[in-house]
Amino acid sequence: MLDRWTMPLTQPPLRWMAERLARSGVQPDQVTLAAFVIGMLALPLLAWEAYPAALAMILLNRLGDGLDGALARHAGSASDAGGFLDIGLDFVFYAAVVLGFVLADPAVNALPGAFLLFSFIGTGTSFLAFAIMAARHELERPRFQRKAFYYLHGLTEGTETVLALVAFCLWPGQFPVLATLFAVACLVTTATRLWGGYRTLAVLSGKGS
Repeated sequence: MLDRWTMPLTQPPLRWMAERLARSGVQPDQVTLAAFVIGMLALPLLAWEAYPAALAMILLNRLGDGLDGALARHAGSASDAGGFLDIGLDFVFYAAVVLGFVLADPAVNALPGAFLLFSFIGTGTSFLAFAIMAARHELERPRFQRKAFYYLHGLTEGTETVLALVAFCLWPGQFPVLATLFAVACLVTTATRLWGGYRTLAVLSGKGS
């Protein structure tokens, strides 16, 4: 929901950093993999309840997630392979953060963590399933031209997810409440994406028949 406003603000500094990385010969996929490795460090840090350090890893991961795409566009090397790697590792990272909180306090965090992971399945599958169909129908991306995949909008997008992860780390004792609230928001996103995607594809199929 917030991505339409945050993306124009984040692109200029990302382009600035991408230009300097390009001069050093850094490749976009290298940034993607480095950001993933850094992000995965949050898992043991969260399990050890080292929340400030885990938050730093999460923020660095999210910086890398934006920087790899900016670098690919700057170098003219954007590819389906890079986009696939980026989104695939993103979902693994998100799940790892939730697992970290579960390991930190299984008795308290396991159930809300499981509920949040359940909701992530809905947002992830609805996002990727529609992207497949959008590519088949050659749909344009009017709001997110810079995304590797067709970005079907919803209540919880990238910005909201980052804010949720930050909130988890800042108030770890409130993880059960925060995770449950975010999971409900993700389920709303899943429902709206499924309905919106279904209606869009139904109209396209009707036109083609």
